[in-house]
Amino acid sequence: SGGHYKPPHCFARYKSAILVAYRNQEKYLHHLLYYIHPFLQRQQLSYTIYLIQQVGTGSFNQAKLLNVGVREAMKDEEWDCLVLHDINLVPENDYNLYICDEYYPKHMASAMDKFQYTLPYKSFFGGVSALTPEHYMKINGFPNTYWGDGGENDDIATRIHLAGMKIVRTSPHLGRYRVIDYNEETEIQEPWRRPPSRHTTRKTWKTDGMNTLQFRLLSRTKHPLYTKITVD
Repeated sequence: SGGHYKPPHCFARYKSAILVAYRNQEKYLHHLLYYIHPFLQRQQLSYTIYLIQQVGTGSFNQAKLLNVGVREAMKDEEWDCLVLHDINLVPENDYNLYICDEYYPKHMASAMDKFQYTLPYKSFFGGVSALTPEHYMKINGFPNTYWGDGGENDDIATRIHLAGMKIVRTSPHLGRYRVIDYNEETEIQEPWRRPPSRHTTRKTWKTDGMNTLQFRLLSRTKHPLYTKITVD
């Protein structure tokens, strides 16, 4: 219920919140849920899957939705790890553990089939990443001002460095992901096509993020395989 699970026969060493930004992507959602629950249960994690849904027809704002997800998820539990997950990526290797690095933000989708299992460019931080709540607050979360252009991943990578941290990457033989592609649906962004930056992250990262997050919570419902948070 609500996408929450903990192992019945042992004490889970890690508690991870899986956060997925969402809008009108039902096929992708079914595909992800089908694979991700057994995958996480084999890792014997205590976890909850959160779907953060944006209403309306305006531009999609994935980064802000993830900020909302973190704010809401932290009301439920003292999570050890926040896993930020694109809806169209499915992990291929069970040893790609959905837990955080103790010291630095971790980029997990280090090898996607779409790019012959390499990174599209060196500073790429998209797809799937894992940050502790402390890491997340240290970079002031994600920017709230990226509407539809997918450039937030580079912004976040810059924030991590500005906050005095570095990115650790899951090794490519573990961080393998399959990119799901239903061509008839157009909502899925492709943030790996590196967009020209229109934001001055150095000037804005301390004033655009969790400390300036504003949204209207419309509903919070428990579904059989996930908790859905709907926001305006």
